[in-house]
Amino acid sequence: MESTERTEPAEPIALFDALASFDALWSPRIVTTVNDYDVRVAKIEGEHLWHTHDHTDEFFLVIEGELHISLREPASERTVVLPQGSVFTVPRGTEHKPYAPARAAILVLEPTGTLTVGDRHDEIPDHVDATTGHALA
Repeated sequence: MESTERTEPAEPIALFDALASFDALWSPRIVTTVNDYDVRVAKIEGEHLWHTHDHTDEFFLVIEGELHISLREPASERTVVLPQGSVFTVPRGTEHKPYAPARAAILVLEPTGTLTVGDRHDEIPDHVDATTGHALA
């Protein structure tokens, strides 16, 4: 049987402390891993970009503020509004664009190595960090 060494701390992680450790918007930090998934927190404000994750769903939890997610679905386009404390999963293959009307904080659950801009996307604006997540300082 193969042994897998865990890399996250053996202590609880305070999400508000994790969020206080950085200032960059749309630049998630990996707070822990669960099996082959990263648990990432990010500060957000304004628009992200239209993008699609072809092979994975994307889970959002709003920690602070409000998140809007525009979705381009086969029959129509719609926007879901997530107030603080809400969760939403964007199904794989669904083109979407997150937007925060004011500063907010989110938690995202995605497979390790998943790019924040998906597999297909619009041109990446300067304020969006195209990353697989940064280590928490």
